[in-house]
Amino acid sequence: EKALQLFNMMVEGKLALDTVTLNATISACEKASRWENAIQLFSVMEASRAKSNRISFNAVISACEKASKWQAALQFISEMTHNKVELGRITFNAAISACAKGSKWR
Repeated sequence: EKALQLFNMMVEGKLALDTVTLNATISACEKASRWENAIQLFSVMEASRAKSNRISFNAVISACEKASKWQAALQFISEMTHNKVELGRITFNAAISACAKGSKWR
């Protein structure tokens, strides 16, 4: 909650959003089990000058995993591939866990 408040203060203060700030805020949402906020922030990143990277994708996929949102997790993996972002062990582990939690292990 506090991370989102600080983020909103940055936006209201018209401070430039960068990849590091957005990644940190997405990660905070993931840790707080606020997957919808994580996805919204990822969309903000895509619409801004900030460039998403593997850390961004891993954070939003992990947020989806915690909420058992396996379809969203797999969609982000598809986006990673499309954007030529390297998939790593964390990426696959989070997606596999999301599928398992959503009973989509087959």
